[in-house]
Amino acid sequence: MGFAIAPREATQGNVQRIMYLHVPSVWVAYLAFGVVLVASVVYLMRRAEAADRLAHASAEVGVLFTGLTIATGSIWGKPTWGAWWTWDARLTSVSILFVMYLGYLLLRGMIEDRERGARFAAVLGIVAAFNVPLVHFSVYWWRTLHQPPSLMKPGPGTMPDIIVAALLVNFAAFTLLYVYFVTRRARVLRLEAEAEA
Repeated sequence: MGFAIAPREATQGNVQRIMYLHVPSVWVAYLAFGVVLVASVVYLMRRAEAADRLAHASAEVGVLFTGLTIATGSIWGKPTWGAWWTWDARLTSVSILFVMYLGYLLLRGMIEDRERGARFAAVLGIVAAFNVPLVHFSVYWWRTLHQPPSLMKPGPGTMPDIIVAALLVNFAAFTLLYVYFVTRRARVLRLEAEAEA
């Protein structure tokens, strides 16, 4: 919808349209790592394998969407900031988040004892999730190239309604895509566990 219906932005022109991929990708990454946090806590409290599979699947999908966030941000950053990458507080913190969850997935793959690996991964998943607020609030805490969020800003709208509508449609579409990917991946993980048993 953002590519077809939303108007061309006055300052950035068509380059700004990448926002319709970039911002929903960030949302899904936050959602995915929030699910990892909750599912990991449930796993540690109850040893529920379904919670472990959910955390694992959500971490994989979260890494995918965080990678998409970094890629689309770089593509957007080149024409607007003049560089593919800067050591901006938000860019750095989201990259640390990305590496932490890559580490989560590597840790799961390195430990042969499935239950032990799940426990260690759950602890790392919980610790790594605390980086999400750091990423989100980095624009308020440090001087950064990123502007604070415009969509959820209190007061009169700072964006035209058509842009807000396009963003909200993409938020919904990306959320549904996340749910689809996670449920499919969790099912595959369950089938793999059953095949190994």
